[in-house]
This record gives sequence, C-alpha cells and structure tokens, in this order.
Amino acid sequence: MEKYQEIERSIIKKFRKGIWREFTKAIKDYELIKENDNIMVCISGGKDSFLLAKCIQELERHGKIKFKVHYVTMNPGYNKENYDKIIANAKILNIPLEVFESDIFAVANKMNPTNPCYLCARMRRGHLYNKAQELGCNKIALGHHFDDVIETTLLSMFYGAEIKTMLPKLHSDNFPGLELIRPMYLIKESDIIAWKNSNNLSFINCACPLTNNEIDKEMGKREEMKILIKKLRSEHKGIDNNIFTALNNINMNCVLGYKKDGKYTSFLDEYEKKK
Repeated sequence: MEKYQEIERSIIKKFRKGIWREFTKAIKDYELIKENDNIMVCISGGKDSFLLAKCIQELERHGKIKFKVHYVTMNPGYNKENYDKIIANAKILNIPLEVFESDIFAVANKMNPTNPCYLCARMRRGHLYNKAQELGCNKIALGHHFDDVIETTLLSMFYGAEIKTMLPKLHSDNFPGLELIRPMYLIKESDIIAWKNSNNLSFINCACPLTNNEIDKEMGKREEMKILIKKLRSEHKGIDNNIFTALNNINMNCVLGYKKDGKYTSFLDEYEKKK
C-alpha cells in the first residue's frame, strides 16, 4: 500500500470519529456541497488545508453527490524552502495541485511596510476569488476548523465588543455567484494534529517572509485565544463545545440589542409593548 493510501485509510478508519464523521456532518448539516458544484479547494500549505483536500478528495471519489474539484495553491512569494515543501507534500498526499503565481507579499510589504498583514489578507482573498472565476467554480473551500470558530468568537467579544463568529458558508459580496464554504467547521484542531503526527507528516506553518520563527515576537491576539481556550478545556470539560453551541442558541429575549443588515434593535424597542 502506498503512503498516500495509508493516509487516506487513516482518515476514514482511525480518525473516523474526530475527522471524517465531523467533516461529513458539516457537509450535510450546513448544505455545503450540492450536485454539480465546481469547487476550488484552497491549499495554503499547512496541515488544515491539506487535510481539507484529502477529505474533499475522498468525498469526490466515494460520495453520493457528484461535483468537480480543483486543488489550488497560490504562491504569493514563498521562499524556496516553503514552496518546495508544499509541492513535496502534494506528491506525498497524491493531490493534483495547481499552482498560480502572484507577488502579494512584495506588494503588501511595499505599500504598508509597518503593517502589511491586513492588505496582504485582502489581496490574497481577491486573487483566490479571481482564480475561482477563471476556473468556472461556484464555490471556494477553506480549511478553517472548530477551534478557528470559537477563537474568532472570543476575539470578537474581547477586542471587537460584539458577538459574531466565522460562518460555515457565506456568499461573496464582490464576486457574484461565488460562495465560500468551510467543510472542516466541526473538526477540532487536536484531531488534525493527531492525524498529522500519526502519519508522520510535516507541513509549513506561517510562510510570511516577515515572520522569523527563531525570534520571540509579541504574542498575537489569536494566539492569546488559543492559550485561553486550552486552559479552559483543561479546567472545564466540554467548555469549547458550550461556546460553539451558544452561537446556535441565542436567546433574543435576554440580549440588550442586536444588529441585522446594519440595523440596530434594542430590547427597549419591544419592552413597553410587553406590559
């Protein structure tokens, strides 16, 4: 048995409960993939996006729904080591990778050398949407997972002063007809790491040329959330699931106010009517 076949087998056998079952549940519950979809799977080079590609590949081969897939990596200016690592992993995992080039890292750093991250993220998203349109795709799949969802939720509360989260799918505002989906929405990062380690796989982490992993840098806010959630999990079993479930269980009778489509509604708007 080839190594990629062993890796595929591990997804549906050894990690069936934590990965495959949660992957297919998200597909079904959130109606992420439908008949005749043409999906561009975005592979950044990390563990999450490569596992996403393998799960989509398995579903494409053996699932009941018929759809098309393109496995795409954008090279925004990776150094040779990171680029070679991505190509090597695609071969190990037997993923038919399509690479297209851009100069996003250089442009973002030139336009805003003190803080290029925001511009870089916007430019990457735009390039990916353009590529999806070029391929005739109607959906873009990203590798965000369960932990990303609850980290985003806490970040919005602590630093954005609002309650919102990362949705399992959303329509593009600027690219009509394109939809972004997150099939790994219910998969926990610990299961992804366990899958990676079990198969002796190694992936790139942050490929940004401004990041030096050998130098201690100021801890980012998302990393703060990771540490906080890890601590909470160790002290209160199931607390991460409670955070996630709370987003699907909002009691509108017990909130001070909410916004929808830009319009704010206060609890006072209905309060006097309840006398």
